[in-house]
Amino acid sequence: MTLEERLIILGTGNASVTKCYNTCFAIQQADEFFLVDTGGGNGILTQLEKAEIPLGQIHEIFISHEHTDHLLGLVWLIRMISAGMKNGNYEGKLHIYCHAKLKKTILTIVKLTIHEKFLKLIGKRILFHIVEDGTIREILGWEVTFFDILSTKAKQFGFTLRLKSGKKLTFLGDEPYRDNEYAHAFQADWLLHEAFCLYRDREQFLPYEKDHTTVKDACEIAEKLAAVNLILYHTEDKNLNDRQALYYAEGKPCFSGNLLIPDDLDVIDL
Repeated sequence: MTLEERLIILGTGNASVTKCYNTCFAIQQADEFFLVDTGGGNGILTQLEKAEIPLGQIHEIFISHEHTDHLLGLVWLIRMISAGMKNGNYEGKLHIYCHAKLKKTILTIVKLTIHEKFLKLIGKRILFHIVEDGTIREILGWEVTFFDILSTKAKQFGFTLRLKSGKKLTFLGDEPYRDNEYAHAFQADWLLHEAFCLYRDREQFLPYEKDHTTVKDACEIAEKLAAVNLILYHTEDKNLNDRQALYYAEGKPCFSGNLLIPDDLDVIDL
């Protein structure tokens, strides 16, 4: 275990939550952070502050898809980081990874909401990097392989990241595992899989109609994939105080590995 490599869960909730933050997380390497998705608004700034992650130490951001609960926080980050660049409080460049259509969406929103003086930094110090299925990038010294999850809703990418220890961390996006992801997800040391609600509550939350899974489903998938550690996120928040106990009770009989149900701002040593 390399203590300098940590997973910081900034938000665990799905799009409609009010008691926790929308799904996003950061992977730490020494004093730098790779931010994955940004939540649905300027709450990302609060979460980063609580997690003691300075904006000046975020130079790499991946946006998986265009849904508001993953995308809109990026507008605030671009605004604040641009200001930092202008006043000399942010060194270097900001790299944003996303697919080609999503870049156009981001630029449209940014141009409608951010002052011209900050927009001039795009292409100079704020750089977009287009990812396609199988794209490999080196990010903070890690080899990161992006893959298309073949979403039926909005084009979306996940990734596999090789830690310094050689262990594999796989992010499947916020939809259920599909067989095309097998090579990326099989025997993952760390597998992030959405779990919209408990299986017992499926008629209340309708996960299947929204192309999501239950805790039971996610744990059965992780068992099939021989994952070592399974992290469940992108959940409802109607019983937040008891979420960990209830999810563990339903999921553990289906998964023989280590099951984690984090709360917002939890930190996991990788």
